[in-house]
Amino acid sequence: MTTQSRDSQSAASHSMDSQPAAPQPGASFLTTWFAILDSEDADRILDLISDDFSFSILFSTGGDGATDFHGGRAEMEGYLAQREVGVRTHHLLSASTVGRDELFLGEVRRHGELEATFVASARLTGTGRVRRLLIGRSPSVLFT
Repeated sequence: MTTQSRDSQSAASHSMDSQPAAPQPGASFLTTWFAILDSEDADRILDLISDDFSFSILFSTGGDGATDFHGGRAEMEGYLAQREVGVRTHHLLSASTVGRDELFLGEVRRHGELEATFVASARLTGTGRVRRLLIGRSPSVLFT
């Protein structure tokens, strides 16, 4: 085999290896995350985060204002402490997984009434814990 054909084969196999994984339906980690978050024991989500966890939750209630909750474990503990337990619930509209990344589109309901749409993305570790979490929610765009 010539050097040129070996290089061509190597380039072809490298481009195939570097292709992103095909999306898979569902997002089992985020589905579990929101089920726990909606429970009476939401602190259990702390068991699902990695040692180097970081997150941002951009929380809009409409108008020009939004709050960005962000940081690591301690800030997530603070976020959980300020939530109204049993008031808001998260409902799946669609979800997918690509490699270690999960994407989740859902609705937030307050006492059963549609309040906002949210999107969430998570990057998981090889052991299935969340390493990065980004969530945005807004009542300005509803998908249903």
